[in-house]
Amino acid sequence: MRQPDGARIHDLLTQGRKQGEIIPLATLTHELGGGAGWPTVGGWERVTTDLLQFVRSGDCDALSLGLPEIARALVCAGPHSHVRAYDAAADDFIAYGPTERAAVLAEVDAFLAGLVAEQDLWPGDGLLASLTRPA
Repeated sequence: MRQPDGARIHDLLTQGRKQGEIIPLATLTHELGGGAGWPTVGGWERVTTDLLQFVRSGDCDALSLGLPEIARALVCAGPHSHVRAYDAAADDFIAYGPTERAAVLAEVDAFLAGLVAEQDLWPGDGLLASLTRPA
């Protein structure tokens, strides 16, 4: 990702959070104030294109978690969203919300903890220091 967009996104997303908290990239727009924060960090299309290129070229460690559909929808929808799924056997809808999303993220956190216990994830080379905190 071109800098300083990545450093700005990092600073905006990590302020007020505990160390190691998972912030799914799929929810960047939600995390950036429903899109209102994009002008602060750069153009949405350019940032996401740069990020995808960065990941696809192998310039950092990235994971595809292969989550089931409901889990993926919950992670992508944002922390306060609800997802409804149709259960054909019961001929009814099942609602999933923040509690189920938190459970999915807890599973992802446990999976990631196992990975980084063996070796830290590589964020890439040549990254800029934080814009708001000393290096």
